[in-house]
Amino acid sequence: MDKTMFQKLLKTIYESVDELETMFPGRHFTPDGHLVGSLGEALASFHYGIVLFENAATQVHDGVKEDTKIQIKTTQGDRISISSEPDHLLVLKLKRDGSFDEKYNGPGSLVWSEVSHKKRPKNGQYQISLSSLSRLMEKVEPSQKV
Repeated sequence: MDKTMFQKLLKTIYESVDELETMFPGRHFTPDGHLVGSLGEALASFHYGIVLFENAATQVHDGVKEDTKIQIKTTQGDRISISSEPDHLLVLKLKRDGSFDEKYNGPGSLVWSEVSHKKRPKNGQYQISLSSLSRLMEKVEPSQKV
């Protein structure tokens, strides 16, 4: 992957969003859903050396590094959703300039224990804030990160 080209293309997407929002005041053209998820997986593959599974619809995990299966979650907001316990969880916050901040990189069990004691939402997706993930991240040893 060409890191410079990837960041340039991502920046172009957000420049287009800004222009559309200027043309149509009050409307939001924020990229979301599959696009943000796939961008995060591409960034994680490049920056962390994660080998992505070919089938993007794979249940729970998105890729693997050595023997560790990893779920990659990417957001532009202040929270993520999870529906099951991953072996390892990597959470990235995507920035408009094509860069990202790592919000969580550690055992999925730590995050799952934080949310799974609650009543399961109707859509099956537990929500957890990035601030809660940052707090949990303080418990993760460097050797537990990918």
